[in-house]
Amino acid sequence: MAKLLVYTEVSQGKLVSIGLEILSRAAQLGEAEAILLGSAPDDAVQTLGNYGAKTVYRCADPIFDQHLAAPAVKVIEDLISQQKPDAVLFGTTYAGRDIASALSARLDSGALTDVGELEIEDGSFVATIPALGASYQNTATITNAGTKLMLVRPKAFEARAVGGSARVEDVPAPSGADLQRVLVTNSVVEKAEGPQLEEANVVVSGGRGLKSAEHFQMVRDLAELMGGAVGATRAIVDAGWVPYSLQVGQTGKSVKPSIYIALGISGAIQHLAGMKGSNTIIAVNTDPDAPIFKNADFGVVGDVFKVVPQLIEEIKKRKGSA
Repeated sequence: MAKLLVYTEVSQGKLVSIGLEILSRAAQLGEAEAILLGSAPDDAVQTLGNYGAKTVYRCADPIFDQHLAAPAVKVIEDLISQQKPDAVLFGTTYAGRDIASALSARLDSGALTDVGELEIEDGSFVATIPALGASYQNTATITNAGTKLMLVRPKAFEARAVGGSARVEDVPAPSGADLQRVLVTNSVVEKAEGPQLEEANVVVSGGRGLKSAEHFQMVRDLAELMGGAVGATRAIVDAGWVPYSLQVGQTGKSVKPSIYIALGISGAIQHLAGMKGSNTIIAVNTDPDAPIFKNADFGVVGDVFKVVPQLIEEIKKRKGSA
């Protein structure tokens, strides 16, 4: 049975969801173990066990909160040497990329990035990696000896609780001035607008068809009425209408809501890569040949400035708030 280590991050006092997604898949493939470093919620170990971890390698030393990747790299490098896992899996996050790249250099081992699916066939890891905005799926079979390093796309796997429990194995904190050269002096948390984009059940996104930053308020209003999160295309992020944190797409966030509403979005391949896995896609666009309609479950060929206000008023009426 394959042994897989999963690096599970903590952000703003919560386990990052991508760690639970990867852990769930790792538990399906073999023996899943988690790495938990620095500050974490009191129930973090219980949660990791519930999502498939058999063992949690735990170090709560503040060095991981005060300094960037180097301390985590050292601990994981030592764990690889001691435990000899078949693979170590990271989420495609800023921290995950930093740590995996440093380990790749230290271990003189390549790292697969942007993994969208993972299987084990005849003892070898087979990773599916989307290319050209997910228009094509490439398959890579990893047969080299030693521990494999892989970075997994957000929402590639579903986080599934299995009701298990994990034993805790304490690991020592690393020491050495060379691990503390980069110090975190300040953290700025951007104010959230509604539900977290990656976790939302409903996402309403806007594109260049809205024509101006002022008109983007329609997107916010509709999302609020539906209890959803606000998203955007790269074009309007680049134009400065909304912050990068709202960007959905190949170079933004990947989402898989139950309902995705695309307003004034043509459907560039880069945007589709971040939302085409949504359960139901609803698009509003004046161009009947817009690529978004090829991926939409329901399409409205019409002017967003006429369709969306009417939709908002109808929802208000049905909610009895008009």
